[in-house]
Amino acid sequence: MEKPRSFIFFFLLLSFRITISAGHAGQELHKQPHKAVKLFVFGDSYADTGNRNKTDSPSWNEPYGITFPGKPSGRFSDGRVLTDYVASSLGVKSPLPYEQRQHATTSQLRYGMNFAYGGSGVFNTIFPVPNISTQINFFQNILLEEMLYSKSDINSSIALVSLAGNDYITFLTQIGGETVGFEELSRSVINQLMKNLKQISDLGLQRIMVIAIEPLGCLPRITAISSYKSCNKTVNTFAKFHNVLLRKSVDNLNRKSGRFEFVILDLYRAFMSAIKRSQRPGILKPCCVGVNNEYLCGSVDENGEKKYLVCSNPELSIFWDEVHPSQNGWHSIYLSL
Repeated sequence: MEKPRSFIFFFLLLSFRITISAGHAGQELHKQPHKAVKLFVFGDSYADTGNRNKTDSPSWNEPYGITFPGKPSGRFSDGRVLTDYVASSLGVKSPLPYEQRQHATTSQLRYGMNFAYGGSGVFNTIFPVPNISTQINFFQNILLEEMLYSKSDINSSIALVSLAGNDYITFLTQIGGETVGFEELSRSVINQLMKNLKQISDLGLQRIMVIAIEPLGCLPRITAISSYKSCNKTVNTFAKFHNVLLRKSVDNLNRKSGRFEFVILDLYRAFMSAIKRSQRPGILKPCCVGVNNEYLCGSVDENGEKKYLVCSNPELSIFWDEVHPSQNGWHSIYLSL
């Protein structure tokens, strides 16, 4: 079944006159067409490019952003994140974060808008940020009340939905790492996510990319218990379970719509491929770590003293902090996609 799915994905992209390149996102992968395809993004920290509040998010603290753009920009990485690579493959700049729209120029709005918030989920998570249902309400508001985009704009645009990892991380955190009830949660997450995808479609977006979640058991937050030597197979099994349900449910949505409106970006396989390709020892260890297991990347004490350490070669790392890929990691994952 993989060959037909791959063909459908590239047919979808080619129908938009999109050129996909293996080049780095720091380069222009495609010259801007006369009328840009717009990208509308919903999701979490893998997609957030600056929506989180500066006072409560480490993404606005050093050393985040040291690779790109050279200072913190609200991205949960040392540089670019998934949204940047998807936008670049579409031949457009990364869409404007929703929280910055009030000061946006017409030129900035032409690429779409990003509603993703780091820490968000399908349901409410341990982080006080808008879940996807609220993000969709924001989208509906800019269409119906702020009227920033026309029907034609929306019908010819693409959506990226990057969600669910935080729902499971919240679950694992609240129950102390036990996995009892994980499958039941997965079914609830998928059922709600399908409703959300249908909402996005009903608002006019007819080409929607949704991620299959990453191998959660390979995230440094989980692999720390093994001194970053190996992925947790049990946690990865549940991530696979989610992705199987996702694929079946997305196939069902496409059958009902009568067209291939929804496409899955398989982050699980892409992550695993990126990890396996790297021959470096300790590849599961994050580049930026808090000291003494008491602090997180970007933390400072009451005197402003740094409470984190950064590796000497972030350009070779896969993971930036305990849950997020580095720019190099995202580049490798993007190539695997």
